[in-house]
Amino acid sequence: MPFANLKVPAGSITAKQKQGMVDTVTEMYVGIYGEQARPNVMVLVDEVVDGGWGIGGNVLTLAMLEPEG
Repeated sequence: MPFANLKVPAGSITAKQKQGMVDTVTEMYVGIYGEQARPNVMVLVDEVVDGGWGIGGNVLTLAMLEPEG
């Protein structure tokens, strides 16, 4: 079963954007394995609590990832 686990900052995307991510990843797997894979593609979108992840040894927050306005 093709499986993808996507992690995003909590509250940073809408339900519509999540659906778009699921659709896009599903289509990617179908493009690789063929239409028979579609019913078995599992996409899990995890929302990580603010400050619950880091890159390069630094804890990231949603405020750090938002574009400057």
